[in-house]
Amino acid sequence: MKLNENDDFGFSLVSEDELKAHEDLLRRKIEEQTEVVQKTEAELKDKLDGLRDMIMPLLINLSKDPDKSYIFWPDRVKKIEKFIKKVNTYVDG
Repeated sequence: MKLNENDDFGFSLVSEDELKAHEDLLRRKIEEQTEVVQKTEAELKDKLDGLRDMIMPLLINLSKDPDKSYIFWPDRVKKIEKFIKKVNTYVDG
């Protein structure tokens, strides 16, 4: 088998300073991405808490007086449509 000196396997040698500079760059990128993820997580948690605060009164009111067979809910279509619009505006906004 003949030795092929042109095949260097795609790597090159670097100095310790170059390596540290690259590590520092990677560390900064990771820190930036971590900050973005933490901010996004906090924003999503706030949104979920807001949705819970919007929905819980409905569920609590529906669970009142479980012995009654019927729920009296005049103008429910308007009220439901208004609530759907409110939720969509909150989520999208």
